Amino acid sequence: MKIQPLGDRVILEVLEAEEVTKGGIVLPETAKEKPQQGKVIAVGKGKVSDGKTIAPEVKSGDVVLYGKYSGSELKIDERDLLVIKEEDILGIVA
Repeated sequence: MKIQPLGDRVILEVLEAEEVTKGGIVLPETAKEKPQQGKVIAVGKGKVSDGKTIAPEVKSGDVVLYGKYSGSELKIDERDLLVIKEEDILGIVA
């Protein structure tokens, strides 16, 4: 299924949380925190302000950080997706 976000919405594919800490400790499924990184799958046309469309700063393929409780979760074609507003994206991972 193909989905195109509207306005300033962004669709992210949620990246999996780390299974092993930097110290080498393997984390069980129940101890993992909700991931806060995602890969941009699709981007809307941007936010409309004063009759002008402001283009989004992110593009498809970017890996981004987002707020812990941001967006709406979806599951499409066995993929965990998240629909969020661009303002909820904290930064692009370089």
